[in-house]
Amino acid sequence: MKGNSVRQIILDTETTGLEFKLGDRVIEIGCVELQGRKLTQRRFHRYLNPERAIDAGAQAVHGLTSEFLQDKPRFAEIAAEFIDYVRGAELVIHNAAFDLGFLNNELALVGAESLARICGGVVDTLRLARELHPGRKNSLNALCERYAIDHSGRTLHGALLDAELLAEVYLAMTRGQESLIMDLDAAPNGAAPLRDDGDRPRLKVRRASAAELVEHQRVLAEIARESKGRCIWLDQGPAS
Repeated sequence: MKGNSVRQIILDTETTGLEFKLGDRVIEIGCVELQGRKLTQRRFHRYLNPERAIDAGAQAVHGLTSEFLQDKPRFAEIAAEFIDYVRGAELVIHNAAFDLGFLNNELALVGAESLARICGGVVDTLRLARELHPGRKNSLNALCERYAIDHSGRTLHGALLDAELLAEVYLAMTRGQESLIMDLDAAPNGAAPLRDDGDRPRLKVRRASAAELVEHQRVLAEIARESKGRCIWLDQGPAS
């Protein structure tokens, strides 16, 4: 579990296309900072001139044009500032391999170290979401809807907006992990801490209602449908 001093950077990029190995470049970087799981006001946001055309498919996703980016700085001009911002932090990225590939390519082009040497690790929220929600859609939009996070302003992809939304999603997905120790040690409603000598109240068992059981089966059926029948919970038989 992470301590309260951990510094994390939620990061997203927009690019000219899908393949940096074929010459595609980063055209927008958006980052927000979490310090001890709290958003700070320290952000990093830059549009970049890629010095090449933007693929029509990519432009349809993010809406950025060559004309808009023509007077923006090149990556080499902001590389030192970007490195200083992310240095030592843990990066939190959705589908991390994509963004890391592009950013490491940009860093290599200016003779800088890779993010693996600059930063303190990476959390891939897409991988985390797939572990938490197997067989379900785990796009950023889908996760916002699942965790009741307002994404109505996301008509197009934008690196800073997506980083802000991802920060909320990440905190929602991981809040149980961070609060476990505090929950175990805290006494409810200011009561005296429970003694570890057997003097504990009897636990109350709350059974699921008929309506909750029906909803549970509906969700399992949805998981089975989306995972093409691979739902281990259904294989275990009905809940007792």
